This record gives sequence, structure tokens and C-alpha cells, in this order.
Amino acid sequence: MGLYLYDTYTRTVREFTPIHPPEVGLYTCGPTVYNYAHIGNLRTYIFEDVLCRVLAFNGYRVKHVMNITDVGHLTSDADTGEDRMELGAARTGMTAWDIAALYTQAFRDDMARLNIQEPTIWCKATDYIQEQIETVQCIEAHGYTYRTSDGIYFDTSKLPDYGYLGRLDIEGLQAGSRVTLGEKRNVTDFALWKFSPPGAQRQMEWASPWGVGFPGWHIECSAMSAKYLGPLFDIHCGGEDHITVHHPNEIAQTQACYGTRLANYWMHGYFLQINEARMGKSVGNFLTVQTLVNEGYDPLAYRFMCLGAHYRSRLSFNWEALDGATTALNRLRAAAHEWGAPGALDEDFMDRFAAPVNDDLNMPRALAVVWELVKSDLPAATKKATLLACDAVLGLRLDEWTPPVDVIPDAVLALAEQRQAARKAKNWAEADALRAQIAEAGYEVKDTPQGPTVTRRA
Repeated sequence: MGLYLYDTYTRTVREFTPIHPPEVGLYTCGPTVYNYAHIGNLRTYIFEDVLCRVLAFNGYRVKHVMNITDVGHLTSDADTGEDRMELGAARTGMTAWDIAALYTQAFRDDMARLNIQEPTIWCKATDYIQEQIETVQCIEAHGYTYRTSDGIYFDTSKLPDYGYLGRLDIEGLQAGSRVTLGEKRNVTDFALWKFSPPGAQRQMEWASPWGVGFPGWHIECSAMSAKYLGPLFDIHCGGEDHITVHHPNEIAQTQACYGTRLANYWMHGYFLQINEARMGKSVGNFLTVQTLVNEGYDPLAYRFMCLGAHYRSRLSFNWEALDGATTALNRLRAAAHEWGAPGALDEDFMDRFAAPVNDDLNMPRALAVVWELVKSDLPAATKKATLLACDAVLGLRLDEWTPPVDVIPDAVLALAEQRQAARKAKNWAEADALRAQIAEAGYEVKDTPQGPTVTRRA
């Protein structure tokens, strides 16, 4: 059974053929660590985690590289505004280096809570300044750069197919641009190296052949992916917002330097929406994993919610949907727990599960197969083994879950003992009254051959 993936570059679903099987080179754009990641950002990382799991499910060995952007990402994609790290430092009163460390660790903590596997290699942009300088020099040597008063820029007019990934209408952008180009030759040109503004107190700047400054946002991904995966590797992922600016610029840089389009497959996760708008930090419209925890939700319920929509469709967040995901996840957990020890896999169900999984990561259909398994009349041990094999892709930690231990308040236990004494005395009216008191406290008592049990009411 082949694996088929949607390639944004060709706008087609293509059978996946790695360059050097069974090895797969994967690069995913990581966070800009000037603030906490929101659950919209994390939806993309859940999609990428599912991709890694599906590749492993198909027998591939994945070398996964993820960057950490801790310098160079300005507030505007037009290479204007301030560096987000410097702004974060000003907002918090901490150094840019300290907030990078703080939010990097917070991101990794969120990944753990969502059971997102860590990449094989983490790359912090500030650890690879020399590699970025060398990549700019390579682009410069091939004649694709020009200098302005504020930096070294890439001349996109020298690439006839610039913007192909995003299907950009370059002539329309030029004609309709309302921004002042200043010294830029074309509206789509972008900074490779920015000079530190005169008199500015920047915390992050480095010497370069062109002057003191800092790298542009896009160059880090071209430099670091080529360092670890080569100038042409298998898959590059990111959010849908990267389709029109960041990823076309990465491709342009690599075309200019190496003559490749960087990755053989380009894949993009689509936005999470709230109140019919994109969730985003820039508009203050975002929720974090900690927000969900503070509201009493298990982060894995959010992961389950994301699995219920295809990664190439936008997903609307609301609390009712998260409640539904929580209920469904708990049903799945309870079933797996009740089935006891695993036995042998059911190969038919595994084939049925693999079909949607390998059809461009169609997780909603894969979940439908899982529910068919739950309802089937297969032996419990077979269902348990098959479900755990599916969970290697789902990532819900079903084998780790145990029912929560409910601590019954002493006062409720005392009422239950009084009721039992009343029953022994055949004082049925008193026993009924005590049962009612227990119910009012939010619990119920059940009489079993082994004696009464008290549980929290559902």
C-alpha cells in the first residue's frame, strides 16, 4: 500500500517516494520564541507529528529538523518594523536571550503535553549565524543580491518562477502595491541581511562582510535545512501562512545558491479559527495550552479534536467541540482499559486503518475505522492490540491511561455507613432519606453482593 501526500508545490496528491529510502529528510518551520505558542500554532505541529508517525508507520526512518527562530523575524513580512525578539524583550523587561530561552522551553513543554514527538535535531537561528552568512555569500556570488542603506536584499526579478509555490501574481502585486518600495527594486524582494539601525541598542547583532547586523527571517531555514538535510530533501512543512511569503523566499534562496527547490514535497497545515477569524498573537485572539488546562481540559482532548478534521481544512475552535472531543477520548480510553491485556492484531482492521492514513493523512476517516473497531465483536485482547497499533499514529497515549481515583469525602462515606446500618435494621424510610442526601452531595450509592459502593454521579 503506497503513501500519498498532497504537495502544495504541484497542487496534487502524489505518491511519496523518498530520495534515499528508507531514510526521510523532513524540515518543519518552528516557532518564533517571543511569546507563548497558541493552540492554532500547535495545530500545525500536531499535523506534522502525525506525518512523522505515519512515515514511521510505513517503515521509514525520519530525520526531522526543526528551527527555533530567535532572531530576524520582523513584525512585517515586508522587512519593516522591529524584530519580534527585541519587542518581546521590551515587553517583558527581560533580555532577548532570556525570553528566547523561556518561550523555547514553554514550547517544548506544550509539545510534551500534546504528545508531539521532539525532532531529531533542534536548530536555533542564533547558533547558525556563520552558516547563514555563508548562504548569503553564495547567493551574492551567483548575482541575486543588491545592497540598500538598510541591508542586503534578494532580487526576485532574477528568478523567472519566483513565487510559484504560492502562485503569486507578481505583476499584479507590483501594480497594486500601496506600500512605498523605498530602495527595494521589487515589492517581492526581501532582506537576506539587515544592518543594525544607527544608534539602536540591539541585543542581537553580529559582524558580517556587509556590516554589523542580523540575518533576515528566511535565510535561517535555507541555511540550516541544507546543513543537516542537504540542498534537496524530501519534505518541508509549515503553516498555510508560509505559502505566499516565507516558503517562496526559502525556495528562491536555495534556487539561487544550489539550483534546487529545496524540498521534493511541500506540505502545509491550515488555520485554527476562533469566532470565524484566524487565531493569532498579533491580534490578541489566541488561547494557549495552559488556558485549556486552567479550564479543566486534558491537552490530549485538543489533540483528539484536531484529529477530527483534515489538516488541509480549517478548523473552528469552540468549547462545545472540545467538550465533545473530551467525551469521545474518554470513551476510547475506557474501552481500551476495560479490554485488559493486548493479544494479536487484527490485520484486516489494520489494513482498513492504513488506507485513510496513507491517503494524505485522512485522520477523520481513520478515526471512523477506530470506532468501528471499538464496536466490533472481536475478542477484547485483539481489539486492544489493534487499537494500540493505531494509537502509534494517533498519539493519544491510550496504553498509559488509567481511570482516575475518586476520593469520596468522609462526610459522604459516613452517610453511606448510616444508610447501611438503616438497611440492616430494615428502616427503609431512613435508608431512602440517606440515599437522597448522598445524591444531593453529588454521589450515588449502589448495592452489590459485596456491599454498597459510592461513586461520583456522572
